[in-house]
Amino acid sequence: MSTTTENGVGGSRNTSGEKTYKKTTSSALKGAIQLGIGYTVGNLTSKPDRDVLMQDFYVVESVFLPSEGSNLTPAHHYPDFRFKTYAPLAFRYFRELFGIKPDDYLYSICNEPLIELSNPGASGSLFYLTSDDEFIIKTVQHKEAEFLQKLLPGYYMNLNQNPRTLLPKFYGLYCIQSGGVNIRLVVMNNVLPRSVKMHYKYDLKGSTYKRRASRKEREKACPVYKDLDFQDMHEGLYFDADTYNALMKTLQRDCRVLESFKIMDYSLLLAVHVLDQSPKEVGEPGQAGGDGKRPVAQRVLYSTAMESIQGDGKAAEAHTTDDTMGGIPAKSHKEEKLLIFLGIIDILQSYRFIKKLEHSWKALVYDGDSVSVHRPGFYANRFLKFMSTSVFRKTQSKSAGSDCVLPGYQCSVCVEQVCYVEHTHCCQSVQRVKFKTLPQLFSLCFQITLTY
Repeated sequence: MSTTTENGVGGSRNTSGEKTYKKTTSSALKGAIQLGIGYTVGNLTSKPDRDVLMQDFYVVESVFLPSEGSNLTPAHHYPDFRFKTYAPLAFRYFRELFGIKPDDYLYSICNEPLIELSNPGASGSLFYLTSDDEFIIKTVQHKEAEFLQKLLPGYYMNLNQNPRTLLPKFYGLYCIQSGGVNIRLVVMNNVLPRSVKMHYKYDLKGSTYKRRASRKEREKACPVYKDLDFQDMHEGLYFDADTYNALMKTLQRDCRVLESFKIMDYSLLLAVHVLDQSPKEVGEPGQAGGDGKRPVAQRVLYSTAMESIQGDGKAAEAHTTDDTMGGIPAKSHKEEKLLIFLGIIDILQSYRFIKKLEHSWKALVYDGDSVSVHRPGFYANRFLKFMSTSVFRKTQSKSAGSDCVLPGYQCSVCVEQVCYVEHTHCCQSVQRVKFKTLPQLFSLCFQITLTY
């Protein structure tokens, strides 16, 4: 039987074996979350809808919830606590932007007990999932919460203009004060649906220094591997040309946004479901709509991987009612059929003085370009290069045009798939050539072969 550690961070347990965070038990924390959010969202219904003003991002509302209850709050079985809500009107607006109605938000978070997830990283944070698979609630440090507050106006201005993003979507920022400690929380979109079994999970940064899963992590039932593990286990994930281009365009845009905010040390959370291994295999039973009142598919707009790179403003149901659950179809180098789920995580690390110092120290001991902590511009470029070359790859298309009904042919020199119906090109052609007949195609490739 273990005891609570001195610092009380996530992962420690008290004498009864229950996980604690800052000396607060998980059960008390989950209860305070549901009570606090239930009160603050209900209180928002009395406030009229209006445009969000700049000062709305800096508003902090506070309510005290004693265990015996009050005229405004219900009685409960947890220690007295104060619940703070940051930028309530701004977050209400952005929840509406993603089609989250107040009743649905309350239902997801407060109707059923929150599910505690095992800690996927080394941050010491606690993670809770709503029973309908919609939202993740994560504890964050003071510096991270403070940075998110400063980031909100610009970040959500970008998100408002471009909801098709793999960046995390924050739906609420809260703080629970109890027993002399502050516990800060963010509510985010859920990237990995539990209704689909993930055969592989990766936390990818594009760096190589200490980027292997530890022995302890590998012993878990579903370990989270890292960059060097991915290179050992896969020879890339292959997508059709349109999907690959949409994915890389989204990643490039997201990385430039993060760079503009001087953000670094983020990761790509990547999960792989192998369809060939278990075409009907699902996650844990009784999840994601198991109460019969909610559909299995996620309801939040732009919440799935496929919507994030190809969303067109239509309702989420248009993208998530099939068997893919919003995953992106792909293939392995062995031609295995896969579903890919992904999202950028841990974006609340700015390149502050302490991070600059950390990079300088590690660069003296190790290769400075291989460590994860680096200036935002270099970090973004390294991240994108790794994703576009080592992780995601484009399958060779069989035709150059979508209207071509005849099979393509491969040039023996440049190994390019060319189509003799649509405009295309070969390795030695200066201009785009339209092959009207099959002999013209063979003639050009034969001439190119002779030159070599």
